[in-house]
Amino acid sequence: MQQYQPAAIGFDLLRDLPVEPGGKELAILLRTSPNLIVSEIAGPDLSGQAVKPPSGIPTERVGAVDFVLDDDGALRRNLLGASYAKQFHFSFAIRLTEKYLKEKYLKDRPDLHLQNGTRDPAAMQIGETELTRVQPDTGGYINADARGNQILLNFRSGRTPFKVISISDIKAGKGADWIRDRIVLIGVTASSVKDREITGAVPLPNSNRGYINGVEVHAHMISQLLSTVLDDRPLLQSWSEAGEYLWIVIWGILGMSVGMVMRSPWRSTVVLGLLTGALLVSSYGLLLLGWWVPFVPVMLILALNGTGLVIGLFYRAEQILERQLVLEELFTEIHNRPLQTLKVLQRELPDHLVSDSSLPDSLKQVDEELRTVYNSARQDLVRQSNRLRLGSNRDLDLRSPLAQLLHDVYCTTMERDFPGFKTLKVKIVEFEPMDDRHLSLARKRGLCRFLEEALCNVGKYASTATRLEITCKQEDGRQVIRVVDNGVGVEQTKGQDSKSAGFGTQQAKNLAKQLKGKFRRFPKHPQGTVCELTWSATRVAYFSSLLRQITSVLSRRGSL
Repeated sequence: MQQYQPAAIGFDLLRDLPVEPGGKELAILLRTSPNLIVSEIAGPDLSGQAVKPPSGIPTERVGAVDFVLDDDGALRRNLLGASYAKQFHFSFAIRLTEKYLKEKYLKDRPDLHLQNGTRDPAAMQIGETELTRVQPDTGGYINADARGNQILLNFRSGRTPFKVISISDIKAGKGADWIRDRIVLIGVTASSVKDREITGAVPLPNSNRGYINGVEVHAHMISQLLSTVLDDRPLLQSWSEAGEYLWIVIWGILGMSVGMVMRSPWRSTVVLGLLTGALLVSSYGLLLLGWWVPFVPVMLILALNGTGLVIGLFYRAEQILERQLVLEELFTEIHNRPLQTLKVLQRELPDHLVSDSSLPDSLKQVDEELRTVYNSARQDLVRQSNRLRLGSNRDLDLRSPLAQLLHDVYCTTMERDFPGFKTLKVKIVEFEPMDDRHLSLARKRGLCRFLEEALCNVGKYASTATRLEITCKQEDGRQVIRVVDNGVGVEQTKGQDSKSAGFGTQQAKNLAKQLKGKFRRFPKHPQGTVCELTWSATRVAYFSSLLRQITSVLSRRGSL
């Protein structure tokens, strides 16, 4: 191989004992080749003994091939040298790097020689490049074995970063241009020779995933050293312990501030995702610059702080939502019962002048209904209720099927003493099973109140109605609640918006929006009114409505 004029040769084969035939010739060649570095095991190997190089080879041409493995058995550090048996042994990689630089750059760069570090006298330095030592707490290490002189190993990328030539090709005269003025490593890559190390940093074929041959490890180590010295490739290093703690604290504060500033759980989730991406990009960018910064601890603290606050915001939003639902339920019950009775009295007083005997009874009824509303609201504020109060003597279990609940609401409401109910002659009722799997108790309560309100409007305003149609079922994949009468009714002003509409209309529109559905009230020709609410029963619609509902509540939190 010497005829191809390599700059340096690394002989990564242990030859403490001669192997015949050719053992004597090899020993002579190893002793007489000035550009050849021979390997040794300076520390105890698996047999409990060090492996010495062949005798007669100068110390400056001997390099240790010892590796320092992490607790998981993976190789992440480059051991440049260590003391064994009161003698310091330089590594195979540092010997070859020094030899190559001496052969190639001695005339132009006489400063490129191995010396003690400037900032850290215990470190190694080549030229102006100081090789930063690994400390017990460097990067992600905690109380690591940092004995000797170690640096973090930065592997070359790619599946085949180095040229590989077989002995038979060299004998055939191939690869001369690959060898001239280069560093050549002689070693074994056969799987039968158990000279392999574990690493996840190099992409390898499936059959060798996670393993790399020992001679290739030395190639990565030498390449890292040369690129650092000649090409200013940054060495992997870490911040001080105080700097790492500051890095973790800063990201933890960012995670907490997301929920405190945004206040919205959905916006906080989006910003938290952006922060996670920023953490990933910044950590990788710093790694490219040679800084190994804590990632997993920061990711955990960011996730815990941010997620905890987002969950807290969701919980707070749910509490606000429940409080608002109780207040809305309270006002709805007041609207549908005592206020409806008062409106009937107001309509009848001008025309019929309620007698002295009937007026006290009507007022007494209003008093009883107000007391019923008060007791119901007080119970709901104390505990989470799964029941719907209809009057003083009727409670509905909201866990019942929706069609059954709506039928009970219909039966109970039609018993009320409204003038529009007294003229009815035909009632067409159609209650069929409805898909309520994704409806919360609050939504089922709202649907029951919607039907009650629609029936109350018939009783109040459709005083000449003779026909009433109630439809509660599934039509064409959508759920529908429809109330149709043929009374005179009250014509809505064309283009009436939600601000000028009555409370019942506003509640119906809000309910339709929450369910991602549609509410309509329109005249029926030739006479009558149609009141209709439709919505989809899919899970997507349910979660979309829940999202809009929580966002709407949070946007109005200042008024609650």
